[in-house]
Amino acid sequence: MVKVNKKYKDRLFRMVFNRKEELISLYNAISHSEYTDPEELEIYTLEDVIYMKMKNDLAFLIDDVLNLWEHQSTWNPNMPVRGAFYIVEEYRKYIEQKGLNLYGSRLITLPVPQFYVFYNGLKEEPDNVELKLSNAFSTLHPELEPCMEFKAVMVNINRGHNKSLMEQCSALREYAEFVARIREWMEAGADLLEAIGEVIDSCIRDGILAEFLSSHRAEVFEVLLTEYDEQRHIASEKESSREEGMKAGLHKAAINLFKRDMCIEEAAIICEEDASLVAEWYEEWKISKGVSRVRIEAECSNRAENHLFLIESQK
Repeated sequence: MVKVNKKYKDRLFRMVFNRKEELISLYNAISHSEYTDPEELEIYTLEDVIYMKMKNDLAFLIDDVLNLWEHQSTWNPNMPVRGAFYIVEEYRKYIEQKGLNLYGSRLITLPVPQFYVFYNGLKEEPDNVELKLSNAFSTLHPELEPCMEFKAVMVNINRGHNKSLMEQCSALREYAEFVARIREWMEAGADLLEAIGEVIDSCIRDGILAEFLSSHRAEVFEVLLTEYDEQRHIASEKESSREEGMKAGLHKAAINLFKRDMCIEEAAIICEEDASLVAEWYEEWKISKGVSRVRIEAECSNRAENHLFLIESQK
């Protein structure tokens, strides 16, 4: 069994675009700009803000534009809500660092916010989708105009999407190709360790993130193992929740059958559940009504005898 270092919090997307050279290349492609000096970027990424326990993937300031970038491998319509939290904290940090006076008579100047979510999940999505904070607002008062708005632009960076963007930013195109190859190996039933190793080797041979993968091979292994471990854990939790939900529904249905004076055996057949488990539900229900265990056992014995007699008489 692979041991995964849970303290390793980074993500492959963030690792690839953590260097200012790649960051400004992707920014130019997204914003249709032509900046050439990476040092014009000022990093503003949040690092585990204590009171909110927040950490965003990438944030940077360039030419009075504050950029928030998030990477998502699952579809999440709540990104504008999260982005609103991020931008408030980013502005607080900016105001503090610049020594701006919120309580003075002069209007302060803040950088223009831009929030992009780079999506490479399995759910098929368009190339670009605009998500709004107002989509989450209650619809009980349509006559009221919300006093605030915040937008997130979701950019699909799966292989085959946003071709123009990929052509303008080679690092993004190669990142998409690397992720696609990992998935193809996994879908073919390969072991995760084997898949990562083979894809890293093939990408280095083909010149895909070659320098990055050669220099950070061990870190890439650890990041991918962590990410896939988390994805499996989330999928397992969802499946467990579904099973628990089904059990809860069957339990409730059985209680309703008991209230209609149906016996354990009949309830088990209707619920398509093991009779011993249904018997436990019956006992718990009776005890909750103040019936003693002795009386429950006697009642169950009588019910069983009557049930057998009924079966015999129908033969």
